[in-house]
Amino acid sequence: MNSSPTAPQQPYARPSKIKWGKIASWIVIALAIIVVLFPFWWVIRTSLSTQREMLAAPKSLAPVGFTTINYARVLGQVDTETAVAAGGSGQQINFWLFLRNSVIVTVLVVVGQTFFSALAAYSFARLKFPFRDKLFFVYLTGLMVPAIVTLIPNYLLIRDLEWDNTYMGIIAPTFLMSPFAVFFLRQFFLGINKELEEAASLDGASKFGIFWRIVIPISGPPLATLSILTFVTTWNTYLWPFLVGKDESVRVLTVALAIFRSQTPQGAPDWTGLMAATIISMIPTLLLFLFLGRRVVNNIQFSGFK
Repeated sequence: MNSSPTAPQQPYARPSKIKWGKIASWIVIALAIIVVLFPFWWVIRTSLSTQREMLAAPKSLAPVGFTTINYARVLGQVDTETAVAAGGSGQQINFWLFLRNSVIVTVLVVVGQTFFSALAAYSFARLKFPFRDKLFFVYLTGLMVPAIVTLIPNYLLIRDLEWDNTYMGIIAPTFLMSPFAVFFLRQFFLGINKELEEAASLDGASKFGIFWRIVIPISGPPLATLSILTFVTTWNTYLWPFLVGKDESVRVLTVALAIFRSQTPQGAPDWTGLMAATIISMIPTLLLFLFLGRRVVNNIQFSGFK
């Protein structure tokens, strides 16, 4: 008697275990994101609210009395009567002047610091002169000196040079180079193949010619990274421009926002206008990281050319 074939038994599938550790890590990450982004959202929420409604409902997470007039007022697109009717003070910040000053100062510092730091880094990486390594070590100790220590000496020097309230006075301390920038670029230059420079030297190129025509073109990634970091640092600097750039003709955005003391008819600070100006001043930095942020991350740990 033939027995009917039995179907193969399916292996017993064990229920997957809940990975509590992974869930906990995602919860921590989500909470960290909320903590980081909440102040940014609060600034946006305040800038899109009317002054009266915002003060009446300070705990609301959404914009209260939604309006974009605060941005128009900051940019000088609204007259005094309309601004007062919207709950503002009627006073306006000279945004375009301060934006121009910030752009001038930031561009000058980025160009100067990147170029001169590259020169110094190449000298420490390739040129041979007495006590080179010891001098480089001494120079690096500048990384351990707090900026506040050099604040008063730098201010006295700028004052004696009569560079108060000038672009030169604002950019002077950071225009030439910084210890971090020199160290950052030197590590890259040490990894460049020396055969390229030796071949150029045999063709009669000078040291500066090698630096300008060979080293700089192949150093685009670290130079771009340094430029971005310098841009962000300079754009957000407050204390030094506040000390030496008090005149409105050279006042930068960070200082202008700090002294923004417009008052509403009720006597309260004009928070909505201040937050709108803050958001607009953040746009250049946000765009920079939006389009070039990946380049910064990828090039922070470069290994150089082999």
